Amino acid sequence: MTETPLGTVVEIDDRTVLVTGQELDVAREQPDVGHALVHRAGDTLVLVDTGVTEAFRAALKGAVDRVGPWSRLLLLTTHGHTDHVGNNDLVDELAAERGVPAEHWVPARDLEQMAHPVAYWEHAFAGIAGVAPLPAPPSLSAKKIVSLFQPLHPFGATTRTYEERPLERLLLGPARMTGWSFADGAVRVLRSQGHTAGHVVVHLADTGLVHLGDEANGGCGAMPDADQLKLHTVLGAVATAAADGAVTTVTQAHDATVRRGADAVAHLDELLAQGVALQEAALDITAGHEPVAPERFVDDITRRLAEIGGGGPNPNPVFTGMMSVNLLAEIGLRPDRGQDDRPWSRPAQEDPAPVAGMPHGVALLPAAAAMVGWKLRGRDR
Repeated sequence: MTETPLGTVVEIDDRTVLVTGQELDVAREQPDVGHALVHRAGDTLVLVDTGVTEAFRAALKGAVDRVGPWSRLLLLTTHGHTDHVGNNDLVDELAAERGVPAEHWVPARDLEQMAHPVAYWEHAFAGIAGVAPLPAPPSLSAKKIVSLFQPLHPFGATTRTYEERPLERLLLGPARMTGWSFADGAVRVLRSQGHTAGHVVVHLADTGLVHLGDEANGGCGAMPDADQLKLHTVLGAVATAAADGAVTTVTQAHDATVRRGADAVAHLDELLAQGVALQEAALDITAGHEPVAPERFVDDITRRLAEIGGGGPNPNPVFTGMMSVNLLAEIGLRPDRGQDDRPWSRPAQEDPAPVAGMPHGVALLPAAAAMVGWKLRGRDR
């Protein structure tokens, strides 16, 4: 994350500002806070994410009048991670204070982690138990990390999912994408789903800005629900649109730099190059060394990350371990017997065993009973 004090207001244009968050520091019990975008589209105030902590809430609330007068309120959540959704009920507070209508939209595929963040992080940490150093078992580590992100109010009175709206075909310059439009088309939400299963990016069509959220966190996603192909696809689409001139400005959630024109294209190309270099490094490290000891792979990839970059906004052994597991899976390796801390190797390429058709003889009796039960439950409809 670009170092700026929490709550710094970065002016982008006369109706758009970025309110900056902060980096994660577990030792100091400091949560990371994603940057939030504030924009006015006509008479609509658009908030993109709300961060977390009371201090950031106050800063965000103080920035809403920096972009001109408004009489409607629209909150768009890019994804469900705790550092982006903690103050989502701010939309209700502002609407009540100003007496204005409000909307809040979130990705449907991230609802589960928003409601149950400890379970989400426990799953993430379980994937690296024995691979990277965890300060405590996954369940305790998850509770510790989520405890930093308080108060946590991801849902408000007007919260609904994007997917409740009809899906639209949208153009981002030469790129064909899908998503949803708001504020008479001045604001568009584009499905990306790289950093998390539900992640979206926001296009302010009236100013030519794309806010990437956490899709620009590095060349390889770290979370278990990350999709490397989708992550690289959206970065490529935005880079193409920026080179075409359809996108003029690019911002992201853990870097306060506002990139324009050729600088934006170069930055996105660098992220894509990092993704390619990380996979090349993974192949080089594992070549001739199968089965691969995951803890040794983490040590090797950590050294390569120092050369390549692309380690994300909060580089630390835990996130590097999560990224390493994803890299191993991306090049086709799998843990032996399903345990992530076991050696990883490429699955055997064996033809499947022959499968018998309908059972005969004695085996017919349990099959017949199963069929009767299936029909009685009405499952054959």
